[in-house]
Amino acid sequence: MRLRERLLGMADTAYRDFQQSLLPGIDRIIGIRLPLLRQIARETARGDWRSYLEAAEDLYYEERMLQGLVIGYAKCPPEEKLRYVERFIPKIDNWAVCDCSCWRLRPAEREPMWSFIQPYFRSGDEFGVRFATVMATANFIDEEHIDALLERLGEIRHTGYYARMGVAWAVSVCFVKCPQQTRPWLRSSPLDDWTHNKALQKIVESYRVSDTDKALVRTWKRPAK
Repeated sequence: MRLRERLLGMADTAYRDFQQSLLPGIDRIIGIRLPLLRQIARETARGDWRSYLEAAEDLYYEERMLQGLVIGYAKCPPEEKLRYVERFIPKIDNWAVCDCSCWRLRPAEREPMWSFIQPYFRSGDEFGVRFATVMATANFIDEEHIDALLERLGEIRHTGYYARMGVAWAVSVCFVKCPQQTRPWLRSSPLDDWTHNKALQKIVESYRVSDTDKALVRTWKRPAK
């Protein structure tokens, strides 16, 4: 059975309708829950995943999602994996495919990936920017990278909604994990006002931030223009 036929046979119409409500503008959704896609991706990654990626089809949302998952699960040298990532990023057209394609890096993958995502912080592509910010949020909010990461986030000027939301999310996690570095940076951040205020909102909504810190963060909100 061809992979597409297998995927179509797993269609859940109720879940498809739910996903379409979360992914406006994205057509051709089959309706397959993420745990099932992860299961297929693991099976694929244990086999001839290179041939799969070379011939993978992109018609359906789940087909693109599956490619991103397989790349993350695949075992190969970091340099080889990054070549597949580079080819995959232009296929990303929504936040869900982007975020699910950002995996927890293995130790050998960390520094190659950190170098790899640097140009994407300055990308003109909305989901290229989001990929860099989400990958950084998952892997590089630590004492070693926090100063450089905040600098990169502050330089992002993409106006796309999902790019800016990715930045706001990343900044909020920086505040939680590395508050000493993030507090002074955020107080007078170089972010545009919308992204700055959205980052503050996410911090205030976090269960990992104290009421005292939430009250302080609220005082940093910029007035609407």
